[in-house]
Amino acid sequence: MTEQRLNGFPMGAKAVLVAIGLAMLAGCATRPSPDVLNPVHQPVHLNASLHSDEAAPSRVNVLAATNRSADTARGGFGSTWADNLTYEQYAFSVPPNRKDTAITYPTSRPDPERQFAVIRRKQLAKDAFVQEVLRSTQSDGTVGIFVHGYNYSYQEALFRTAQIAADANIPGSPILFSWPSAAAVAGYVADRDAALSSRSDLDSLVTSLSASGKVKRIILFGHSMGGFLVMETVRQLKLQHRDDVIGKLAVILAAPDIDVDVFRSQLKDIGRMPIPISLLVSKDDRALVASSFIAGERGRVGRLDIDDPVIREAALKERLRVIDITSIQASDGLGHDRYASLAKFGAQLASFESGRRSSVGDVGAYVFDAAGAAVASPFRLAGRVVGSQ
Repeated sequence: MTEQRLNGFPMGAKAVLVAIGLAMLAGCATRPSPDVLNPVHQPVHLNASLHSDEAAPSRVNVLAATNRSADTARGGFGSTWADNLTYEQYAFSVPPNRKDTAITYPTSRPDPERQFAVIRRKQLAKDAFVQEVLRSTQSDGTVGIFVHGYNYSYQEALFRTAQIAADANIPGSPILFSWPSAAAVAGYVADRDAALSSRSDLDSLVTSLSASGKVKRIILFGHSMGGFLVMETVRQLKLQHRDDVIGKLAVILAAPDIDVDVFRSQLKDIGRMPIPISLLVSKDDRALVASSFIAGERGRVGRLDIDDPVIREAALKERLRVIDITSIQASDGLGHDRYASLAKFGAQLASFESGRRSSVGDVGAYVFDAAGAAVASPFRLAGRVVGSQ
């Protein structure tokens, strides 16, 4: 493989600069404590704007399953691994008139016009959790599971899920699966180990939901290292001969932090899925440049170049949907969180199925044009998808 270059720098040199930038960002940013998980009293004026010209805060519900250990002192979840999954149910107040995907966390005096806030929180037994999922299943039998990436705390992943749900206007309750990330820039290797250790727990969650005949399709959406966890879980299901579960899965990987050769090996074990895997990629994802550097300058799937004829041919051969989302604005300064902005372009959480079995024409390499206005099958996105032939 020839050495890749980015903005005129050799990949390795650029990665060092990006890694330093990542550390600086982490050091400057104020990260939310578990206190933000405590429900706040809904202010009387929360609905006051219903009687004025201002938009009112909206509400979204989120279900969460985590294999993190409980932080009993602060009421949250930490970065160590638990023996069992914990299940929770949340209701959020979502501020109106948001211009981007930035999340403003609640303070001691929450402002519903500006801040996201938990207004209800309840821990559930497994059976009760499954019943809540079934009650919130979309009319076509779809449920969605979001798997976060590296360097996420439980509360950050939970609020991000609420933001995506609000922007995508998702019916029902999306599900967060939160694995025990160290939530630290220096924790990359530890996070990879934690992701690998979480395969069986994500497997258990997916299997328990797919057991119901009411669930026809499970959107398994993995971001960054969460995409690696998703692929490892699907591979595990395949090795267990759980084709009944795999047949219901719609796998979407956003900026997947997966070594290209590892991904090829995963695909070999998994084989062709009934619903093709979708990859959301961007050549200028600088977080993945840093990841590549850490891995010895090995290419990452999230930076595939769809202009490369080899990539287009591979997408068709492997029956993949590779969608370049570079046109979508990122808010993290690194081009790694475009998936969060993608939500506002669709009526569902990146649901790319057209409601029918995929045909040969549904796979290949595509460019998503954020400035477009038409909806093109098989993508349920309020934007133009242009096929790269």
